[in-house]
Amino acid sequence: MKTKAAVVYETGKPIEIEELDLDGPREGEVLIRYTYAGLCHSDVHISHGDLEARLPMVLGHEGAGIIEEVGPGVTRVKAGDHVVCSFIPNCGVCRWCATGQQAICDMGATILEGYLPGERFPFTGPQGNYGAMCMLGTFSQYSTIHQNSVVKVDDDLPLDKAVLVGCGVPTGWGSAVNAADVRPGETVIVSGVGGIGINAVQGARYAGAKNLIAVDPLQNKREKAMELGATHAVGSIEEAADLARSMTNGNGADKAVVTAGIVTEEIVTGAFDAIGKGGTVVLTGLNKLSTQNVNLPGSIMTLFKKTVKGSLFGDCNPTTDIPKILGLYQSGDLKLDELITKTYSLEQVNEGYDDLLNGKNVRGVLIHEH
Repeated sequence: MKTKAAVVYETGKPIEIEELDLDGPREGEVLIRYTYAGLCHSDVHISHGDLEARLPMVLGHEGAGIIEEVGPGVTRVKAGDHVVCSFIPNCGVCRWCATGQQAICDMGATILEGYLPGERFPFTGPQGNYGAMCMLGTFSQYSTIHQNSVVKVDDDLPLDKAVLVGCGVPTGWGSAVNAADVRPGETVIVSGVGGIGINAVQGARYAGAKNLIAVDPLQNKREKAMELGATHAVGSIEEAADLARSMTNGNGADKAVVTAGIVTEEIVTGAFDAIGKGGTVVLTGLNKLSTQNVNLPGSIMTLFKKTVKGSLFGDCNPTTDIPKILGLYQSGDLKLDELITKTYSLEQVNEGYDDLLNGKNVRGVLIHEH
């Protein structure tokens, strides 16, 4: 079949809308009709070259939609099911899945190559084989993806909100709840309030943070953080560190979650200096893979028993955490509607990313017209 998709051909160039050919589902695969896609910073990292991916690539890794057709051997979903896509697939049987660490499933090794198992490329077009971002390509009207990338959700859930739970919400939420292990009464800093950071704020609030300090240079982001659970919002990590010390008898924050769009050495060092004895820094945001952006005094780390750790997908297990987080949305404990700043059509994808990069959006959502 034919499908219209947003493609990156060359880093640094605008995203192009292209009609591509799409092969139907084979063993273990499903055909999905995407209804919504989230505009997440990681797609910009691909188009800017911060993350080196195989090009051309159909962008989009936050998606929700309806299963149109299933291939042989598919057991997780059936035609007609409403699903949210997981940007890291989960096979269920590798060492990591089997020990409850689906976020680092071995199947995730090829998400920047963009092919399905067996080096299969369902998308083809003028330049041959087209990869799909995170094996999903949610900026396409349709895609053929692996069943290990989809999680069935309740039919009555609004997919335009549920779409956010494929990447940004669990990544931020889990960074605070799972990776930082925020406990009731703690003092927590969230550094960078975009689509990930705002959910780290929500997670830390729900987990019981007493003092929750959001850091962002932009006023609109600070206001959104206050609206969704922060007790304080400041423009710099230095201000946050001073605040944290004033609240903790001089010790500093218990936890700092780094969710900036581009994580620099200065941001990491600021977070490290802001936590006190026994504190933890969680690094969730990215930079170029080759960039050395962690340069810390090891003796301080030792003497103050500080921890610095990386977290992917908020240490979440999509098959259980996506439904759990959506349950919290349904009960009113987690806000999704309030995260969406603006919606876009597929043709407006470049405008959507300009708005993201200019700091206008907490989260933009792309609506597919069929």
